[in-house]
Amino acid sequence: MNKFIGLLVLVIIAFSCKNTDKEKADNLVIIEAQDIKTESYELYKPAEKIKAVLILFGGYPETAEDIKREFKILSKAKANSVAVLYMNYNRKIWLENNELIQLSNQFKALFKAHQLPLDNIYIGGFSSGGNMALLISNFMTEQNLDIIPKGTFIVDSPIDLEQLYYTAEKNIALNFSESAVEESTWLLKTLSAKFGNPKEDASKYIDYSVFNSKTKNIAHLKHLKNTKIRLYTEPDTLWWKKNANNIYENMNAFYIKKLSEILNQSNYKAIEYIETKNKGYRDNGERHPHSWSIIDKENLMNWMLN
Repeated sequence: MNKFIGLLVLVIIAFSCKNTDKEKADNLVIIEAQDIKTESYELYKPAEKIKAVLILFGGYPETAEDIKREFKILSKAKANSVAVLYMNYNRKIWLENNELIQLSNQFKALFKAHQLPLDNIYIGGFSSGGNMALLISNFMTEQNLDIIPKGTFIVDSPIDLEQLYYTAEKNIALNFSESAVEESTWLLKTLSAKFGNPKEDASKYIDYSVFNSKTKNIAHLKHLKNTKIRLYTEPDTLWWKKNANNIYENMNAFYIKKLSEILNQSNYKAIEYIETKNKGYRDNGERHPHSWSIIDKENLMNWMLN
């Protein structure tokens, strides 16, 4: 009888354990990676613990889809549990104060809505998007907001608006290609309408630029002294001479190099000027040094995670 009772108890315990295990399985929530698309952005959110958040701004006309096509960082991000936020925020060469406020509020709401971590944020951008990356990074750091980037980077960005005006003038005078003249004509019209002619008064150009090489003004970066900053550029002088009849002093690379020198002289803690060779290619295979592809993606991940 005692053996029978003991056996019965064991059966009851085993049955109870099976039920408990089944209940646990029924209640188990499987978290999957998410691809979230909205009018303002696209977000890849890993399923596992997020190690970093990478925010990307495209060049002047680039949408989130364009960034994804030209900068194939997603596979590296997935392998390293990094969330990637592709912004549709574009068609800006500079940012007004109200735009900085609106953009920082958008980030705040977005991070809260998607429960993104705040401890390891990086912001980068290509061409004019690099200007936005630096400006918003400086603003959020200055305001001591919840979202403060650990690092920020640019990819061949037109950081000196006054020099951008003069280069546009030279391109029109050269009349080397229809596309260069068309873009430069638009630039002169846009910059003149907002800031006037810098030959008469350059003060507004200085006020709105990331960097002014004549005055060595870096006021819009003054709160990034302890932030990791990378400055990517590919100064292929032969390519620019052949395809645009431009010299080094007319290239973004020339002013990016000058900025790196000024920042180092001003005791910024973690400045990296990264000059590449023959890495610039568009997604369609076209050789172009002004491209997202000059970034070494594996190296970028290591910079963010170590």
